[in-house]
Amino acid sequence: MALPQPLLPVLAAQIMGGTRFRVFLVLQALRLLTLLEIESGNIAASASTACARWCPPNSSCVNATACRCHPGFSSLSGEIITSPLESCDDINECGPPLTVPCGKFADCQNTEGSYYCTCQQGYEMVSGAKVFRNASENTCQDIDECTLNPRICKGRQICVNTPSSYICKCPSGFKFDQAHPKLCSDVNECASEQKPCHKSTHCLNTVGSYNCRCRPGWKPMPGSPNGPNNTICEVDFPTWTLPPGIKSQSLSRFFEEVKDLGRNFKPAVAQDTIKKLIESLDNLLEDPQDLETLALPSRHHIATYLLSGLEEVLRTLALAMPKDSFTHHSPKNTELSLMIQEQGNGNVTMGQSHARMLLNWSVAAGSNNSGPSMVGMLSSENMKKLLDNASLKLDPEKKAKLEKIHESPVNGAKLELLSAVNSVFLSNKNTEKLDSPVTFAFSHTWKEPKEHQELICAFWKGDNVSGGYWATTGCWKLGSQNKSTTCRCSHLSSFAILMAHYDIQDPKLALITKVGLALSLVCLLLCILTFLLVRPIQGSRTTVHLHLCICLFVGSSIFLVGVEKKGEQMGLRCRLVAGLLHYWFLAAFCWMSLEGLELYFLVVRVFQGQGPRKRWLYLIGYGVPGLIVAISAAVSAAALNGEGYGHKFHCWLDRQQGFHWSFLGPVIFIILCNAVIFVTTVWKLTQKFSEINPDMNKLKKARVLTITALAQFFLLGCTWGFGLFLFNPRSEVLAYTFTILNCLQGLFLFLLHCLLNKKVREEYRKWACMVTGNKYSEFATSTSGSSHNQTRVLRPSESGM
Repeated sequence: MALPQPLLPVLAAQIMGGTRFRVFLVLQALRLLTLLEIESGNIAASASTACARWCPPNSSCVNATACRCHPGFSSLSGEIITSPLESCDDINECGPPLTVPCGKFADCQNTEGSYYCTCQQGYEMVSGAKVFRNASENTCQDIDECTLNPRICKGRQICVNTPSSYICKCPSGFKFDQAHPKLCSDVNECASEQKPCHKSTHCLNTVGSYNCRCRPGWKPMPGSPNGPNNTICEVDFPTWTLPPGIKSQSLSRFFEEVKDLGRNFKPAVAQDTIKKLIESLDNLLEDPQDLETLALPSRHHIATYLLSGLEEVLRTLALAMPKDSFTHHSPKNTELSLMIQEQGNGNVTMGQSHARMLLNWSVAAGSNNSGPSMVGMLSSENMKKLLDNASLKLDPEKKAKLEKIHESPVNGAKLELLSAVNSVFLSNKNTEKLDSPVTFAFSHTWKEPKEHQELICAFWKGDNVSGGYWATTGCWKLGSQNKSTTCRCSHLSSFAILMAHYDIQDPKLALITKVGLALSLVCLLLCILTFLLVRPIQGSRTTVHLHLCICLFVGSSIFLVGVEKKGEQMGLRCRLVAGLLHYWFLAAFCWMSLEGLELYFLVVRVFQGQGPRKRWLYLIGYGVPGLIVAISAAVSAAALNGEGYGHKFHCWLDRQQGFHWSFLGPVIFIILCNAVIFVTTVWKLTQKFSEINPDMNKLKKARVLTITALAQFFLLGCTWGFGLFLFNPRSEVLAYTFTILNCLQGLFLFLLHCLLNKKVREEYRKWACMVTGNKYSEFATSTSGSSHNQTRVLRPSESGM
């Protein structure tokens, strides 16, 4: 701006004027500033007179009469405002009609006086920028949430990306759980109404899917794999062939009939096929023909083969039946019962005329079988023909229990089948050890068990050597009544009720006992007649011999005919037999003690007189055993209620209450005393042979001494000492030794006291001559007499014989 012209001369004069000039200059400067302010005010006033003062907000002055709205704003009349009543309002570029193109997947965002574009939710720009201005800058694309956060869906859910978002859904074979909507649970396709598998298969559900598998005993049809949902199966009918080493035309015909049934089989006629199979089986068993001519092991092997094969075939046919249960009773009294249930649980009871069964469905199904559960039972009366004369293998625990009860070894048993043979089979093939036992009630012919007999629950077990045998391991009898026996078993097989007659005694030992006692009785009778009729040998020793033989004869006779107990109850007859045996055998041992006493006086105290007189002999021989028996009977009646006499298996003294010691105690005392006398006698005789005749050769001396020792050994009853060492009944050596020596005691006495005695032999010759009518020669007598005089010194040894 230019200064006013009149001021310039003044300003020049002042600059040239010294101090006064300086003061003047300051004053002029102040004036100048004042003038400048006034000039500025004038300029502003001039300008205001050129623009309108009423322009509204968001606008600018154009001139004194008009205003212009800023960009992004407009008025009702447009961009230029000429009236103070108008206003500049924001233009909504994003409002309809849309005037700003942002492009696909983008939204317009209005601002005060402007706008910008953003990607829609679920989209983002490639560059990562948040805003842009027009469609040419639009690079919006979908955000893949499933890739950015793989664990965005919980549990088994799978993430599925969608335009601008995502969804979580359950995979195939799963569905949202109603209790937990955000979790997926398995879909049991097999339980749906629409069966996903062919009717020839069973559906096996898996996690997220399912399989269609052939039923047990079925196989996939050619070209059809086992497992997919299009699997189709056919019955795998077993093919039977003859067992190795067995030839049988009747069995071959049966196998051909079964093969024909398999060729024509259809599931719809499964029941008819079963009936025809049982009919063929009945025809085979009712008339076995050449099967009966086979050896026992072969017959038993065929029985094992048939039983196992029938179970397999019937299991296959049962699972092919359309119905849940089936029962068939053939005219030949063969019965079959079948029950089938899908996913069975709880207990099931199956009954027929031959047997009833109670088991749990879980046992029938097994651990890995998701198909139908099947229970079957085949009962055949005719099967017993192939199982005759089979052996019995007792459980070790049961055998030990029997031996404890019978107080004797159990050497097997004779068997009698009382019931039908009942084969039990399940859809579960692993039945050797069940999780829970199965209870049976078998109907059978009733027979009251006698002595050494028992009703037992047994099962058939195959064996490569014997073909098969009955066994009891894992089966227990619970009780018997009304022609029925209840059993419980921890495994399944073919069962039957047997009557077992146990061989408590060794049959060979029993035969030796009977034959030996019969022979001894004959010899003892000859001894008694000899001692009574042969006068040359009469004396105190002969008296002892006589009464010893009488006691042994009576006791052995009673033992042979009466020791076996008749019936279960202990009757008066058995108690009387036990009492008589007690007395007569004690009497025999008392006379044996008198034999020892006589021998002691004869050999040891030969120069100090003879033995006791006859009245003492009778008193000791018959009085002492009578006293012992009387005391024992009184104790039995008072303390044991009369149960001392009578064993539970024999008519003898009771062992359980220790009553047998009333016999065993005196016997042990007598045997020990006689054993001492026997040793002393042999020792004394050895000395006497050396003193009397030192020139006797050693062989003759040993022979005479041996014969004498044997005579005294049997005479004194020392053979009974073997029974003292028979603690274990299973010791066969001691048992046979004891039985043979004591059953033949009468024979030994006859040989040693009659046949080897010269005087007795002379009498036998006389009797023989009298019977035959020949004249007896006196030469033998004179010779015998002279010889007797020459060897008088050997009398002790001769008397000992």
